[in-house]
Amino acid sequence: MGVEPLDSGKTAMRRLIKPISTLLLVAIPMAVVDPALAETRTARNGEAAIEYQIDGQGPAVLMIASLGRPASDFDELSASLVAAGYSTIRPQPRGIGGSTGPMNGLSLRDLAADAMAAADDGPVIVIGHDFGQRVARMVAALYPDRVESVVMLGAGGKVPMRPGAGEALGAVFDATLPPDKHMDAVRFAFFAPGNDPQVWRDGWYPAVARMQTAATKASRVEEWSGAGKARLLVVVGLQDVVAPPENGRLIKNEFGDRVTLQEIDGAGHAMLPERPKQVAAAVLNFLKPQSK
Repeated sequence: MGVEPLDSGKTAMRRLIKPISTLLLVAIPMAVVDPALAETRTARNGEAAIEYQIDGQGPAVLMIASLGRPASDFDELSASLVAAGYSTIRPQPRGIGGSTGPMNGLSLRDLAADAMAAADDGPVIVIGHDFGQRVARMVAALYPDRVESVVMLGAGGKVPMRPGAGEALGAVFDATLPPDKHMDAVRFAFFAPGNDPQVWRDGWYPAVARMQTAATKASRVEEWSGAGKARLLVVVGLQDVVAPPENGRLIKNEFGDRVTLQEIDGAGHAMLPERPKQVAAAVLNFLKPQSK
C-alpha cells in the first residue's frame, strides 16, 4: 500500500551561461501528455518493489522526482523526450503508488539502487528534480560506466535558503494545515511570483519526504556530489528560494567544463510545472549531441 498524500482530494559567470532565449529558438516537440499510454512495470531491489512507467523508444532517460513527490511530476517532460526519440523511465519512490519496501535505515545508495532497478543493463541518462538530483548524482557515482550524463533540475545545499523558505518547505508536508495555509506554503517554497501553485495542490507524501530526508542525512556528501564522471546539466530557477541560483554557479565553478549551466527566469523550486517548455528546451539542447 502506498502512503496517502497530503491533501489527496485535490558577470563573468553569466557569460558561461546559455541564455534561455537562445534555446527557445529550437523546435521543441511538445507532445500531448497521456501517461496512460506508458507501460507500468515493477522491479525488485532486495526487499523493495519499485513500480515504474516506461514509454517511448530510444536512449533511456531515468527520471527521479522531487522530495515527497510522485513520478507523475515528469509527465510533460517525459512526453517531450519521447516525442524527440528517447525512452523514459519514471520510478515511483518507496511509499508512493505500487512502490513498497522498508522506509527506515536507508541511504541515498538504497534510493539510487531503487531507481536503477527500473533500468535495463545499458547506458542511461539520469534526470533528477530538486531532491531527486541528489539521488541522480548518487546513481552516477555508483554506476559510472552506465551513466552518460546527469540533468539536475534545481540544485541546493551550497547556499542557504532565502529567509522563510525552510519553514515553508516543512509546512508543505504538514497534514494538519488548512488548505489555504498549505497552498500559501507551496506558493512560497516552490513557485515564482505570479505562477499558479494550484497545479501542485496534491501529490505531497509526508512519510516519503521523511524517509528521503533521513536517507540524505545518512549519506556522506562526498559519496554523491561529484556524480561520478558524468557530464552535468544544471538548470536553476532565478526565483528559487529553496535552492537559490547561486548554487548552480558554484557547481559550475567547481566542475568547470563538465557542467552546462542554464538559468530560467520566472521559475522557482517547482520549475517543471512552472516553465515546462523552457525546461524541455534546456534538456533537449543538452542531450542533442548524444543522440547523433
